[in-house]
Amino acid sequence: MTTPYSLLVFDWDGTLMDSSAKIVNCFAGAARDMSMSCPDPKQVKRYIGLSLVEAFSLLYPKINSAQANQLVDRYRDYWLVHDNTAMELFSGVRKGLIELQNAGYLLAVATGKSRRGLERAMDITNLDDVFVYTRCADQSRPKPDPAMLLDILDYTGLEKREAVMIGDTTFDMQMAGNAGVNGWGVSYGSHDHAELKALSRHPVLENFSQLAGVLLGQDCPETGV
Repeated sequence: MTTPYSLLVFDWDGTLMDSSAKIVNCFAGAARDMSMSCPDPKQVKRYIGLSLVEAFSLLYPKINSAQANQLVDRYRDYWLVHDNTAMELFSGVRKGLIELQNAGYLLAVATGKSRRGLERAMDITNLDDVFVYTRCADQSRPKPDPAMLLDILDYTGLEKREAVMIGDTTFDMQMAGNAGVNGWGVSYGSHDHAELKALSRHPVLENFSQLAGVLLGQDCPETGV
């Protein structure tokens, strides 16, 4: 594939890191501490990528803003301190990111994680030097608002046509569309192939190694929509 892109912007949870089990457990822990019913894990996974406040508000429509913020605080306590669920990068991610960087791509992250949460993940994975810039929901506005992508474009000085947003959720694709940037879906995370296909500029791919191979010119799928 002769790619038109200079900048690859990645979502984190569900795209680079397999963190859904920990996320589900931390949602459950927060709800338990607030004496609320345990959320359905499938529903939690549906909302991965949104801000925590919005996700809790969707899971518990009757709560007020103060309760949503309390749940977020409890969630963060579990994430940073109490929950020890293992997280790993998806297969092929580390190798693929380094190969893409060496090929001359600029790599960035736009994530619904907090800055503190992303920094912790970067410490675990030692990927800090791979990315030229990262933006988090608590530094900007959460998906699907385009603010994080626009911030990244402003920082790099690149045009919208030179960037692509790569993610596992429709929120990632919607953010890309709202920013005027192409979106590229991967189906091994939170949302399924059919949902992503409707919004992805390129064919939805099934693993990270396949994605890296396409971007490195090792494969050439047809354009999506």
